[in-house]
Amino acid sequence: MLSGWPRVSETFALNELLALEQAGLLAAVLATKPGDLALVQPACARLQTPVYVLADGDAATQAAEAAAVLDAAGDVDGVHGYFAHRPADVAERCADRLGVRFGFSSHALDVRKVGADDLARRARRAAVVIGCNADVAASLAAAGATVSLLPHGVDATHFAPAAAPAGDRPPAGDRPLELLAVGRLVPKKGFDVLVAALALTPRPLRLTIVGDGPERATLEKAAADAGVLDRVRFHGRCTHAELPDLLRGADAVVAPSVVDAAGDRDGLPNVVLEAMACGRPVVASDVAAIGTAVRHDRSGVLVPPGRPDALAAALAALAGDPARRHRLGTEARRVVENEFELTQCAARVVTALEAAYG
Repeated sequence: MLSGWPRVSETFALNELLALEQAGLLAAVLATKPGDLALVQPACARLQTPVYVLADGDAATQAAEAAAVLDAAGDVDGVHGYFAHRPADVAERCADRLGVRFGFSSHALDVRKVGADDLARRARRAAVVIGCNADVAASLAAAGATVSLLPHGVDATHFAPAAAPAGDRPPAGDRPLELLAVGRLVPKKGFDVLVAALALTPRPLRLTIVGDGPERATLEKAAADAGVLDRVRFHGRCTHAELPDLLRGADAVVAPSVVDAAGDRDGLPNVVLEAMACGRPVVASDVAAIGTAVRHDRSGVLVPPGRPDALAAALAALAGDPARRHRLGTEARRVVENEFELTQCAARVVTALEAAYG
């Protein structure tokens, strides 16, 4: 039971659905609302299991429709809510109608969309509760859940280093260091901090921001006001057909995440692992669970969130040290291979769900 489907940013969901399908465990995919068909990940075409978008309505109404769909699908042993808020609510009600078990996963903001009492009650009833990163797992544990910490993985074959990575050579002449940032243009991504940092850095740096969102005009104005608009390119959204080449073409990837005014924050952004898999050095905020993959001065560089001066200093230091960029990128790739490789991570999710519902 998903939220909107499809969504170009939720590749983690697609990867795990494909793994469940391959294991023969996926009877149906249900979504509580439509997704975005304007830009779809190519791998969506590989999913053969039927996807049903439930009619708009409250959780009880959607659960009734979902139960009818699943009843027609044949034997169903469990209903899993892929997010802790509406999908888990509908999944629980649907499972009750069918007389089967339910459980849920949580990823970041979704756990903070559920009241503490509701989350605690739901966690007590669930056959399995999965947290995809240490930050959200801690929130679930605080609500009394017994949590399976199962990180999302990254396709280390699709996201792989180039034969001769651009970032492993020093800037030639006046060639700026190429920085890449990827994500929705929303406050929690901290791209305003990155733009401000660019203006504080004496080194020649050039930034490409991949993504779109409500903060685009604000960021463009901030770049113009800071005098760096000529060094910032707004690329717009892309799929995994294009993203690996963009990552490989960067000298460094920046994830300047912050906790926004509403308390929202990233868990462990997809792009951090994707950049690491491509052997790119990552400069990231030490917030939420990012530090579980980006280990300071080992597999990347961590800076305090919301600090343009600290981020500028880290970028300037990295720009002047190609050997360090190479070392960090090499170790980043090793961390992904050992801890975040997609096949292994997806297999752990499959095993957990099979044990809970089988």
